[in-house]
Amino acid sequence: RLAESGGGLVQPGGSLRLACEASGFDLDYYLIGWFRQSPGKEREEVSCISVTNGDTYYIDSVKGRFTISRDSAKAITYLQMNNLQPDDTAIYYCALLPSGVIQNRCRTHWVGSWGQGTQVTVSS
Repeated sequence: RLAESGGGLVQPGGSLRLACEASGFDLDYYLIGWFRQSPGKEREEVSCISVTNGDTYYIDSVKGRFTISRDSAKAITYLQMNNLQPDDTAIYYCALLPSGVIQNRCRTHWVGSWGQGTQVTVSS
């Protein structure tokens, strides 16, 4: 089970931290990813992190603003989102993916398990 938390309403330029708690999985040799879907758009990858070696991947539009990290002891993966913009408005989903070359594997079609999603709204 993957359970997201931390979404909400924030003004442009603000910050939020999303959390994804994984339970019931043996997370070795997996990637944990954050994906998002805006109304009328396809679900897209945002960022992934390797449980095995800590490698990370970000899409260009969030580089320098978002940071993915893990607390291994608590099996929680975080997405720190700074300088949020209206285009970041979406439902954000946590996902479990098989390990591999992270920049190639961090894609929706590789996802094995999804969380229920958490809404992030950026608006003044």
